[in-house]
Amino acid sequence: MLNETYKIFKSGTDIRGVASEGVAGEPVNLTDDVIARMAAGFVLWAEQKVGKTASELTISVGRDCRISGERIANTVIKTIAAAGAKVYDCGLSSTPSMFMTTVDFGCDAAVQITASHHPFNRNGLKFFTRGGGLDGVDIEAILEHAQADDKPAQGEGTVEKVNYMEHYSAHLRDIICREVNADDYNHPLSGFHIVVDAGNGAGGFYASKVLEPLGADTSGSVYLDPDGMFPNHIPNPENEAAMQSICNAVLSSKADLGVIFDTDVDRGGAVDSSGSEINRNRLVALASCLALEGNPGATVVTDSITSTGLNEFIEQHLGGKHYRYRRGYKNVINKALELTEQGINAPLAIETSGHAAMKENYYLDDGAYLCTKIIIKLAQLRREGKTLESLLSDLKEPVEACEMRFKITDSDFRTTGERVISELEAYAEQQDGWHIAPDNREGIRVSFDKNDGDGWFLLRLSVHDPILPLNIESDSEGGVAIIREKVLDFLKKQDGVEVK
Repeated sequence: MLNETYKIFKSGTDIRGVASEGVAGEPVNLTDDVIARMAAGFVLWAEQKVGKTASELTISVGRDCRISGERIANTVIKTIAAAGAKVYDCGLSSTPSMFMTTVDFGCDAAVQITASHHPFNRNGLKFFTRGGGLDGVDIEAILEHAQADDKPAQGEGTVEKVNYMEHYSAHLRDIICREVNADDYNHPLSGFHIVVDAGNGAGGFYASKVLEPLGADTSGSVYLDPDGMFPNHIPNPENEAAMQSICNAVLSSKADLGVIFDTDVDRGGAVDSSGSEINRNRLVALASCLALEGNPGATVVTDSITSTGLNEFIEQHLGGKHYRYRRGYKNVINKALELTEQGINAPLAIETSGHAAMKENYYLDDGAYLCTKIIIKLAQLRREGKTLESLLSDLKEPVEACEMRFKITDSDFRTTGERVISELEAYAEQQDGWHIAPDNREGIRVSFDKNDGDGWFLLRLSVHDPILPLNIESDSEGGVAIIREKVLDFLKKQDGVEVK
């Protein structure tokens, strides 16, 4: 069992903590000693998982551009090498590229030092084997080793600096060259103007190492230089300021397309030539178009908060099947893997946050790969005299949408949250005009007819935090307010939930 000291580091399928000073009230807890314990715990876990001794393991280590990244990487590398393993020091890298070292370099495991889009003073560890990212139980096992200060036997490993991002960039270029039917095979993006917003994260390589060598004009791209303080905007495709940044870049440059990444490039988003966002439900819809090509009737796995219009788009327009599952990118990926093992074709697992994992790409959530597929489709459509926007013309989008988050004040927040959801379900069953979704797999989802709000709500329990998020969408103006009041009337009567 994890004690309180180590329990705080577990963030689903990652390890996260405070790595640098700079935010009031947040003492540094990812110290060198703690990091060394975690790295040693990972080696012990990997020995058992892979079935090799530490001296037989090859492990790659990379990092994003956070100001604590180099310190943490040095500690991780030193600890792993001291156990006798061979270490590839990959330096500044994207998270998906670190998984790909298990494919291209035959690494037994990989470590990426990142905290995704979280503030500059945060950092963490993300782990991979050839089978993909770790699950929560694996993270807990590593932390239990760290808590007990378990250490592998000492050895004399080696450390080799490698620039894997060169190989990874070449891999993306090769995909574009193969799939874009261009007259100039080596410069298939000649004549395209594509701008990139890397948010000063690790994604700047996409402009200089992928697009420009293939002939694309990337002038007007912004924030390509890595800066671990993230001085311009949060590197997060879900962030309003970040999306406004790439929209502005597209419009001011008169570009054909804009792409944006989060800090470690496992998520991406896009903007079409009119400056309209291809994000959240629109991104899921576009990714579904790409994934269902050549996969008629296949299943797209999404998280729970996707819209009614998206469901209709996937099932009625694209002819696929829509499987709504739980929030959490690893949840949707694991469900797609499970369906595949059952013989169900599930070519795409995607969360509305921008985590998109395609079966053809090892079910790896890779923002650069997704944007590469979008660019390929853009080029193919241009040869047919069509636009990217035309693919989404049949997607019905809500007139209104909102998200509210209610704090659970009880110390045992999970029990309280589950109770509230259970009681809301019983309450909904007694209300006229409340239609409980038959295919919901997280929290409770209820839809309403035109006269009662013309939309739906989903109340669920946050994966990690003492929060009840409430998502509401309506197809009529004023509908969100009507639905919101219905839910608030219930929540205001619940003990242990703060409703303001």
